[in-house]
Amino acid sequence: MSPFREEEAAGRTYDHRLMRRLLGYLRPYRGQVWLAGAVVMIDALAQLAGPMLTKEAIDRGIRRHDLVRLDQVAVLYLAVLVVSFGLGYVQNQIMQRVGQHVMMDLRIAIFRQLQRLPLAFFDRNPVGRLMTRVTNDVDVLNELVTSGVVALFANVFALAGILIVMWQLNAELLGVAFSVVPLIFLVTLTFRIKVRRSFRDVRTRLAHLNAFLNENLTGMATVQLLNREERNHAEFRVINAGHRDANLQANFYHAIFFPVLELVSALAVSLIVWYGGRQVMWTGITLGTLVAFIQYTQRFFRPISDLSEKYNILQQAMASSERIFDLLDTPADPAAALPATGAVAEPDRPRSGGFRGRIEFEGVTFAYDGETRVLEDVSFVVEPGEKVALVGATGSGKTTAVSLLLGFYQPQRGVIRVDDRPLAEWDIRELRRHVGLVLQDPFLFSGSIASNLALADATLPREAIERAAREVHADRFIERLPGGYDAEVHERGATFSAGERQLLAFARALAADPSVLVLDEATSSVDTQTEALIQDGLRRLMRGRTSLVIAHRLSTIQDVDRIVVLHHGRVREAGTHADLLARGGIYARLYQLQYLGDRSLRPPPGNGREAGPGTAPAVDTGNGAP
Repeated sequence: MSPFREEEAAGRTYDHRLMRRLLGYLRPYRGQVWLAGAVVMIDALAQLAGPMLTKEAIDRGIRRHDLVRLDQVAVLYLAVLVVSFGLGYVQNQIMQRVGQHVMMDLRIAIFRQLQRLPLAFFDRNPVGRLMTRVTNDVDVLNELVTSGVVALFANVFALAGILIVMWQLNAELLGVAFSVVPLIFLVTLTFRIKVRRSFRDVRTRLAHLNAFLNENLTGMATVQLLNREERNHAEFRVINAGHRDANLQANFYHAIFFPVLELVSALAVSLIVWYGGRQVMWTGITLGTLVAFIQYTQRFFRPISDLSEKYNILQQAMASSERIFDLLDTPADPAAALPATGAVAEPDRPRSGGFRGRIEFEGVTFAYDGETRVLEDVSFVVEPGEKVALVGATGSGKTTAVSLLLGFYQPQRGVIRVDDRPLAEWDIRELRRHVGLVLQDPFLFSGSIASNLALADATLPREAIERAAREVHADRFIERLPGGYDAEVHERGATFSAGERQLLAFARALAADPSVLVLDEATSSVDTQTEALIQDGLRRLMRGRTSLVIAHRLSTIQDVDRIVVLHHGRVREAGTHADLLARGGIYARLYQLQYLGDRSLRPPPGNGREAGPGTAPAVDTGNGAP
């Protein structure tokens, strides 16, 4: 299914459930909204006075040559304009302020929800698409709040007022003006249908554009390495041109609709001049009445034009709010629950008392898509303080086992226990506080080195941070940096080497003082010299802690207590390094392939993931190449 199917859905023009939820974000500011509504109503009444003052000036000033009356009307007209300007300014300021607050609240709610969603959600949804929710979709709702909600009622109120005044002035002329209403209805209906499709196309192409940009910016190193700049530029030109054309198409419909509406308005005015002029000559209505009626007719079409524009805003807002609320309604990961809105979570250091760190997998079966099993009937135990390594070919399920242990995914069958309690009975957030995880590609956030090392607990003293860095020998390069531990870290730690990022990840894990340590190929990007430096730190880091080590470099796991070999998602062997070598099984063949380079022992050509019975599985060598 296309990742942009959601963007392509036309959605409903109006959904009262969505509107009710959206208006809920206005509730904290309802006093300001009511004030803006009152200001708009007063402004609409003030604008009704203009044509009546014109009638007064013509009939009682100009026709009677009464300069005093004419001067009074002119001053009053100017006063009405000034008041209308002031009211418009106040209303705009109020609603812009309300709109900015609503945008802030929505973005906070969306960001809060994104932090609570399970990792499987991010596996299915491109980051660029989610960025569109936080940025463009919220902007659309802001436009509805600032120029839609109050203005909608103001236009309806203005239309009602104009109709009442026109009826009182001359019912016959009102009938003449209304003769063009069917034409207005036809033009507006056609415009709505066309622009609805156009805006749907704009949304789809915008989401595609954001996703393409995010993917290429994130993978810029790969783009440049493979010399794909020209090809990616050509693809971007096509995508960008599609987005441009979709916007131009929407602008085309606007450029047609509003002049056509003006033409219909001019037609109505010409009919009033033709019919009303005869009334002035034959039936005795005053010239001032005719001029006032013409002005009211012109003002009658302004709210209609504005309502058509608000219809487009409403339609876009319904589509955006549906996508936003779908995201907000996505079931959250219970382990990622956050404190109440506005509250700040207090850091909770891992508590070693009462937590032993015993890990047990019993008959665990898991498939990411529910069908293709990555793990099947996996069972093993890690006793408290024991150091156990998971070894196997790429795709054998080692990292998946860690993800299940941390509660990022749920197994389809079997049970995972920590300290003899099923994972479902744990407060996963509390469990994760006891686990230190070091990944193959550690993630560093923008900020300082100290803030990254204290990521688990911002209250950690500087001494604890520096001590953790010294333990893994990260202090050697940190102290050479301008600012030392306060040195700036750019996005994703782009200015550090892969080895330096991993040293910082080791220090971060040690600073948190976890009871359980998980190393997921944590030394794969560290050169041999650096690896030798941190081995001593790793031994001290793992001492007294339950340690689960995933590694392709078999040299890093020879000192562990036990090795569990995974093959095709199943546990095939378990034992110490010496025992497994003596058996001459899968682990022994992995060891021979990695260190002896005996090509006769390599598996036959295949897809690199599966090996038949009696053959050695594909493995990653020390440099990460299969």
